[in-house]
Amino acid sequence: VKRREQGANREIAFLGTPVSLKENVPQQKRNHFHLDLWFWLTLQNWVLDFGRPIVMIILPLKWFPLNKPSAGDYFHMAYNVITPFLMLKLIERSPKALPRSAVYICIITFVMGASIHLVGDSINHRLILSGYQLHLSVRENPIIKNLQPATLIDSFELLYFYDEQLGHLMWYIPFFIVLTLYFSGSFTKAKKQESMPISGWLLLGPSALYYWYLATEGQITELFFLTFLAMVTILISKRRRGLRPDQNGSFLFCSFAALLLVALWVAYLWNDPVLREKYPGLLYVPEPWSYYTLHISKK
Repeated sequence: VKRREQGANREIAFLGTPVSLKENVPQQKRNHFHLDLWFWLTLQNWVLDFGRPIVMIILPLKWFPLNKPSAGDYFHMAYNVITPFLMLKLIERSPKALPRSAVYICIITFVMGASIHLVGDSINHRLILSGYQLHLSVRENPIIKNLQPATLIDSFELLYFYDEQLGHLMWYIPFFIVLTLYFSGSFTKAKKQESMPISGWLLLGPSALYYWYLATEGQITELFFLTFLAMVTILISKRRRGLRPDQNGSFLFCSFAALLLVALWVAYLWNDPVLREKYPGLLYVPEPWSYYTLHISKK
C-alpha cells in the first residue's frame, strides 16, 4: 500500500510540474521578448511556405519527376512539422495558462489541414508545369476543358476544393485561433507598456509582409480580418481593466496590421479585368501567384 501511495504521489508531482514551475517563475522573466521563437517562426514561414513554389520553379525538373514528390513538397512536409512545434513552444511561454484542450484540438486540426493542402498543392503545381494557368478557373483552363470524359473536370474541381478551400480553412482557422489565444494571455498589469526591442522592430517588417502573403495567397482575407478584429476587441476589453500587452503581444498585434498591405494590394489591382473575372464577388483580393502567371511569367 505504501509503495502504491508513493507511486501515486510521484505521478501527481510529475503531472503537476509544468504548472507549478510556471507559477513560481517571476513575471518579469516570462515576459521578455521571445526573439528566438518569432525569428524562427518568421524564417520558416518565408522559406518553407513562400519558398515552396519558388524552389519548384528554380530547380531542374529532371531532379524531381512529375510522378515523385518535388522539392516544394519536402519543404511543405518540414513546414507541417516545424510550425506546430513552434506554436506549442509559443503557448508554453504564455504568461498565463491557456486552455490545453482547445490548443491541442487546434494543433491537430492544423496538421490535418496543412497535410490536405500538401497533396492538393503538389498536384496543382505539377499542372502549372503542364500549362495550367492560375489566373483562370478550373473549367476555363485550356488543358482542363478538353479532358475526356468530361467528368474528369469534376475531379479536378474537387482537387481545387481540397487545395484552396477545405485545406486552407482547416489550416488557417486553428492557426489564427492559437495566435489569438496567445495574444489574450499576453496582457500584464504593468503601469507603462514595455516597448519592443530593436530586434523586434527589425523583425516586424518581414513578419507583417508574410501575413500579407498569407491573407492574399491563402484567400482568407475575411478570416484574417476577423482575427484582427478579435484582437482589437481583446485589446479594448483588457485596457478597460488596466492591462496592457507585453512585448510579444505588441509584436503579434502589429504584425496583423498587414491588413494595410492587403488594402494597398487590392487598390493596385483594382482595375485589372482578368483578375476581376477570376475573383468575382463582393470581396476582391487577387492571389500573388495568379498575378505572377498573368503578368510576370510571360515576360
